[in-house]
Amino acid sequence: METTKISIGEHFADIVDPRVNRTKRHLLLDIIVIAICGVICGADGWVAVETFGKAKEAWLRTFLELPHGIPSHDTFGRVFARLDPEAFQRSFINWVQALSELTEGQVIAVDGKTLRRSHDAVLGKAAIHMVSAWATANHLVLGQLKVADKSNEITAVPALLQLLELNGCIVTLDALGCQTQIAQTIIDRGADYVLRLKGNQGTLYAEVQELFAYADSCDFRDIAHDFQKTINGGHGRIEIRKHWMISEPEFLAYLDPEGHWKDLSSIGRVEAERRNGEQVERETRYYIASLAGDAEEFGSAVRAHWGIENQVHWILDIAFREDESRIRKGHGAQNFAVLRHIALNLLKQEQTAKCGTQTKRLKAGWDTEYLRKVLTGN
Repeated sequence: METTKISIGEHFADIVDPRVNRTKRHLLLDIIVIAICGVICGADGWVAVETFGKAKEAWLRTFLELPHGIPSHDTFGRVFARLDPEAFQRSFINWVQALSELTEGQVIAVDGKTLRRSHDAVLGKAAIHMVSAWATANHLVLGQLKVADKSNEITAVPALLQLLELNGCIVTLDALGCQTQIAQTIIDRGADYVLRLKGNQGTLYAEVQELFAYADSCDFRDIAHDFQKTINGGHGRIEIRKHWMISEPEFLAYLDPEGHWKDLSSIGRVEAERRNGEQVERETRYYIASLAGDAEEFGSAVRAHWGIENQVHWILDIAFREDESRIRKGHGAQNFAVLRHIALNLLKQEQTAKCGTQTKRLKAGWDTEYLRKVLTGN
């Protein structure tokens, strides 16, 4: 287990212990590592983490000190409730960056998720909302940040992006993230952006619609553009997607005459049609982008964005039961969300078991050799 000890130790050992010296019966790193292992193996709360630790104490002693045995669930709860969540997040991000080098040109999908049962009505505490960044090619949560109370994703997204290495990547966001400050931050971090438009952008959404309507009326004649159409099918369903990108300088100057949108280079449209028997669904979406105007690249980026819903949010709800978690005390809910992301990353990177995340968690709990493989990557 030396690989695990070095990896976790290097990136989480510098976190400041929130306890006073006289109460430190258990080492902070031991507490963090047991919690990570427990969450990988199916623990969804502090009682389960303690139960896992006691069941696997002999194995844990092969690479942890455990001077006073396994901490109680109250100890886990108190420590993570007081642990500085920003420091824990930074350690997580540093660990992820050491775990895998980002693929050039890959899509980084950024989106938010509410931890629905983290609210406390008695204390007047609202449910916390986390913004996460997902590397779609590497299958890694790169980082996450809690949205400040009485705030929204508009302020949290730039703060998260500032923490990440994004050079050469394409950052995608849904409509709430379509803000000039966020576009500026993405470009400053050496990445490109693809931002979805909706009515909350004032006149910009309507103006992009009008420009595409004009282009349609003249069949895009003398307008710099690119087009791609894809057809995919399976299980009786057919999906047809049409992607347009307009990079006409006059159009861009009309949309942004004062240059508020940093490096704005194209506008995009997606027409999606889903056929399932007699049922047909159609949707049209509009985007702005710093991409040069390649419809295939644009289409790949917008399709990849949905990976954060399917590969992160859905799995956290189904395999990790995140929306059922009632951890609320102090910073406990925020820090437990980081533990889930650590576990999700490690389980995603382990490819030998051909099963879903929930089954991998069970397998890791039953088989310490498999858990070792999840933790070390070999």
